[in-house]
Order: sequence, then C-alpha cells, then structure tokens
Amino acid sequence: MGLRGEAAIVGFTELAPTRAPTEPLTFTLEQWATLSAAALADAGISPTEVDGIVCSPLMESEIFVPSTVAEYLGIRANFAEFVDLGGATAAAMVWRAAAAIELGICQAVLCTIPAQYMTPMSDKKPKNYGDALYFGASSNQYGSPQAEFDIPYGNLGQNGPYAQVARLYGATYGYDERAMAKIAVDQRVNANHTEGAVWHDTPITVEDVLASPMIADPLHRLEIVMPCFGGASVVVTNSDLARRSRNRPVWIKGFGEHVPYKTPTYADDLLTTPMTRAAETAFSMAGIGRADVDLVSIYDCYTITVLLSLEDAGFCAKGTGMKFVADHDMTFRGDFPVNTAGGQLGYGQAGNAGGMHHVCDATRQLMGRAGDAQVPDAHRAFVSGNGGILSEQTALILQGD
Repeated sequence: MGLRGEAAIVGFTELAPTRAPTEPLTFTLEQWATLSAAALADAGISPTEVDGIVCSPLMESEIFVPSTVAEYLGIRANFAEFVDLGGATAAAMVWRAAAAIELGICQAVLCTIPAQYMTPMSDKKPKNYGDALYFGASSNQYGSPQAEFDIPYGNLGQNGPYAQVARLYGATYGYDERAMAKIAVDQRVNANHTEGAVWHDTPITVEDVLASPMIADPLHRLEIVMPCFGGASVVVTNSDLARRSRNRPVWIKGFGEHVPYKTPTYADDLLTTPMTRAAETAFSMAGIGRADVDLVSIYDCYTITVLLSLEDAGFCAKGTGMKFVADHDMTFRGDFPVNTAGGQLGYGQAGNAGGMHHVCDATRQLMGRAGDAQVPDAHRAFVSGNGGILSEQTALILQGD
C-alpha cells in the first residue's frame, strides 16, 4: 500500500528571501500566480496542462481557498486541496499531489506557497491578523483548548516551548552546546555557497553561535530561524509529462505523515516526535534504508528540531544525536549532507514557504542544479516537514530519474 513512485516533481521556483520587502506589497493571489508561472516555465509545462492545485492558507480567502485560486488562475481543477499543517504543509502538499496523480484524478498539480503575509489593506477595512499573530501560532478564540489550558499559563509562542524540549533533552541525555552550534555552522557554510540565501555573505563559527544572545535557554539567537519574505512553488506531474519536462524528473517514492496533537501539553513523550512514525512509513513505502539516501533536508526552525528529527527519522539512535552531529560533516561536501542550501537557519524562513525550501533544496540537488553546493552523485533524498511544536510532521523520499 502506498505510492508507486509514478509522480514526479519536474519544476520549481524559490524566491530569494529578503529580510524586509524590497518591492511594493502584492496580494497573495498575485504571488500565487507569479510563483506558479515561474515553476511551470522552469518545468517546460504549459499552464493549459495543469488540472490540479494544492493550497495553503491565503490572506485574501479565509474560506473556499482552492476554488478562489482556481478561479484567479483560470484552472479547471479536477483536484483542489487545502493543507494547513504549518511547516509540514509543503511536504504534505507534495505527497497529496502525487497520490492524486497516481489515482488518475489529474496529470499536473501546482503546489504553491506565497509568504508575504502583509498584503495591501484598505483604510476602510484594515486586516485583522487574528490571535495567531499575538499568541504565536496559537488560538485564543473562545472554546479553543489552548485559550483555556495553555495561553493563561504562558505556554505559547515558539521559542519557549522549543527551549523546554531542548532542556528536557539535556536533562535526559546530556547537552553538548558546541555540537548544537555546529548544526547552525554547517548549514551556514551551505548558505555561503548558495546564491540568494539571506546569509550568503556571512560565515559563522561555533564561537559566534555561543556568543550570540540567549533567547530561551539553552537556545541562542543563531540557533533560531529568522522569518523573512519569499515564496516557493513546485510542479508535480504524471510520468508522461515528466518525460517531456526539460529537467531530470524527481520521483516521489514514499511519504509518511503523523499529526497526534497541536500543543505539546498533550504529547505522550516530548522527546519522541511524530517523525518516528512518519519516517518509518516513508522509508517502508519507498523500499529503501537510511543508508541509501545521499542527502537529507531537515526542517530546521531550531537546532533542536534538526537533532530530534535526525534521531527520530532513524539516522542515529535516540540520545546519540549530538555525537552524530559532532562526528559528521553536514556540509554539502561532507559525509552526511544536511540542508545543502543552508536550511531555514541559513537560507531564511519565508513563512510556510520555509517548508517548501526543503522540498526545493532536495529537488535542486537531485536535478543536479545546486551549483557550487552540488552534492556529487545525488540520487536519493529524505525531506522532512515540521509544524507547530514538533506536533505535525511529514516525510518524503525523493529519487532522481
């Protein structure tokens, strides 16, 4: 049961992230169109061949998002899906597109995530950004469990909860702050060799990471992702269109997804994340082992996220992640390449499109288009997505033609 590996990513676009808008703000619908057109052009696929779309939350449409996008783009969609899994959204979009294609519902699907949330507003009706902006990806609406049981006690936002997980990890297995800093340093090396990365021109050392301000003990500022503006899109097609694409097809061979809770208050074990089940499902579906992948692109909102994901995806045993990180070169030229375009810590986190960065990172490598950061003989990749506080997790196995 699962994918047959007959759907492929054939084109993509990823806007170079910026720390602040460099152009006048546009509506996210306009961004959807611009990003999608660029991805189709990259693939050499005609817009008239697109008959499926997968969407994420959209500023201009609180409801009816897929049909709003289809109407705006002029797509007669046979498959119109909406995914809302935070940083796991992008990987989840890709496997849903692949499943729809293998079922014969559609032949070409756009998976697009704009990231400029601050769209133009009218003075007569200013935008209400809602509680998510003020309570850090939480809901304070009446009736929400978070409003009753979490927010009043200060359990909100991102930095604090991830730091709590890191502290628990240290109390359980020990904590090597230099190994944790090395995650950010190795990824910065990759960013330094990737055009368009926010930190392309700024190398760092372990000492730099440890000297950066402590934001939430034990997490330093350089271990925490920097939000920015950007956006990304990928095109997923059937095998017939993939063979006609101008790029090397990147086949979607396996996926896994596990969403057991929203708030870490309800986690059975904070140190065993949903990635354990998601990754096992993905590898089993693809019929390969961990040693068979040539690179990994791990969702990296925090260094602790990378560490836990490496363990729970089965690349090293639980509690040994810090030694694994210390013993391996995780740059693009190393023995265990991780986040070869810099990850979100080095490339930048463009909202939910930060998750699509990891899909683009792996796709770029498998297509042989990574330039100075190209991994030799890159044929298989593992990609992860992570939403909430280690609560929504998705995994992909991608393979070059």
